This record gives sequence, C-alpha cells and structure tokens, in this order.
Amino acid sequence: MKEKCLQLVASILLGLVLPGFVIRLTAPAQEQKIPEATKPTVHSDEVPAPGIWVLMGNENIQWMVLEEYLIGVILAEMPTSYEHEALCAQAVVARTYALKRQGGERHPKGAVCADPACCQAYVEVAQYLDGLGYPEDVDRARAAVEATAGMVVTYENQLIEATYFHCSGGYTEDAVVVWGVDYPYLQAQESPGEEGMEGYYARTFFPRTELEKLLDRELPGNPSGWIGWTTYTVGNGVETMLFAGVQYSGIQFRSLLGLNSTNFSVEAQDDGLWITTYGKGHRVGMSQTGSQAMALQGCTWQQIIEHYYPGTRIDKMEDVG
Repeated sequence: MKEKCLQLVASILLGLVLPGFVIRLTAPAQEQKIPEATKPTVHSDEVPAPGIWVLMGNENIQWMVLEEYLIGVILAEMPTSYEHEALCAQAVVARTYALKRQGGERHPKGAVCADPACCQAYVEVAQYLDGLGYPEDVDRARAAVEATAGMVVTYENQLIEATYFHCSGGYTEDAVVVWGVDYPYLQAQESPGEEGMEGYYARTFFPRTELEKLLDRELPGNPSGWIGWTTYTVGNGVETMLFAGVQYSGIQFRSLLGLNSTNFSVEAQDDGLWITTYGKGHRVGMSQTGSQAMALQGCTWQQIIEHYYPGTRIDKMEDVG
C-alpha cells in the first residue's frame, strides 16, 4: 500500500512539474446520544485544562476539554466510515483550526462556534447517539483523536489557517482567489481519486424564470446568447465570466445560484441553462474526500496533511510559539 501511495504522490508531483499532465475538470461530463457520563467535559473559567471556548447554538459559550470537543467535530464533519488515516487527518486539522480561533475576534472570548458556515461543525456525543449514529462511530472518532493527541499543523512555528472542505472535484483552490489573502501553504493542489465520491459532480437545470429571480434581473433574448467569455483560476475555478452582458466573478455567480463550487461550466438549452459543477465547498485547504482517496491508497495522515498544506510541519501543540 505504501508503494501505491508513493506512486500517487509521484504522479501529483509530475502533474505540478508538467502542466500538460494536469487534466482540466471543468468541461461537462464530470462546493466546518451517548450516556451523560461521556459528554464533553465543561469547566468553569478558572480551570486551566487543555481546552477551548466553544460557542453553542444557544449563544452559550462553554469551556470544553479540547480532545473531547474534537470527537464531536469529527462526528459532525466527516463520515466515520472513512479510513482511520483520513479520520486522523481530520482530527489534526480540526484541532489546529480550533486552537487558531482562540484569541481571535470572530466570537467573544475567541470562541470557535458550532456553525460550519462560520467555523466548524460540532455535535454532542449524546445527541449524536440519539438517532444520528452508533457507539462504534464514536469509538472510531475517539480513536482518531487519541492517535493524534496534541498534534497540530504549523508554518514557521505558528498554527496555520487549517481550512478544509468536503470535495475538491479534482483540484483545490488558492486561498487568495477565494478570500483575497495569500498563504504559502494554501495553494491549489491536485486532488485525484475523488471521482465517484459524494459531492464530486452535480448537474442542474435552471429555467429562465428561476435564473431571473436568482440574478434579480431580466435576461434578454435566447439563452444561447447569454454565455460570453470566461477566465479560470489555477484551481480550475471560474475566475470571471460574462453572462448575458454582465460580468460576474465565479464566487459571486456561485453564491447567487447556490452552486456547489466555483468549478463549474454552463450550457444553454431550450429556455434555460444547464450548470455542471465539480467539487463541493470553497475548495481551499484539505479535501475530505481527497483525504479518504489518499488513505485508501495507503497514505498516512501525515502524508495527507503534507499534501494539502505544502511546506507545513506537524508539531505538538505545546511546542508551538
């Protein structure tokens, strides 16, 4: 299995060195219930435990033991049917993300919230076992947290912005394209092996009336005349496009139409538009389905992280400056 992983990494490197080897994926065909005794421990303000502040859905901020909190993150963020190494990579990335948020200004006390649209998802284990999953799922999540206890991802001895998402559609994206801020370790990377996984491909028809409602404008003439020029990012996403005489960014068009990702193509038909998307999410950082694909090829969680965050290190959190 290690040989397969090395072959996979070699093919990725070859694709980076020889751009002709990288296949475009934008053409049609194809985006953070257990018993009461096992609930995450909550402490008072004075407890100097290795933990974090978590903003719950009821606006209540709680202090939680970090490693217990991470079990709830994995249960909410990644299928526990994934390989152990993929779950371990998720644990390290989620730990890094949560600690990076502490001391920030996004929420009071630098808390990390449980809303995946803002920070990263979290579910209490008791709630999870009350109809969402099974004890063996909790065991798999806990095993990943324990196997990576205290490990974080750093760059120049600082915690990284450990962003992640569901599926890349074959290629991740530069952070600067999505958020306007450049990070040396959040650069577009090939993410092979996701084909056939949930979120890789979607094709949706938008009739004229729906498009006009979503874009808040009247669309002129025949749909065949709506599609103008398009420019693309290094991560195969739509950078800018001319649609029905108006220029949109790929991020703006995705948001207006509720598309899975900015890696999409458009095709006029009848009195509407077919839109094909690849990937699901912002596509910056680690692809969760990509981590599963690498794990299935025999890659370790360390190799997964090194691939999606190039130039970073894996350190113990107490050693981080």
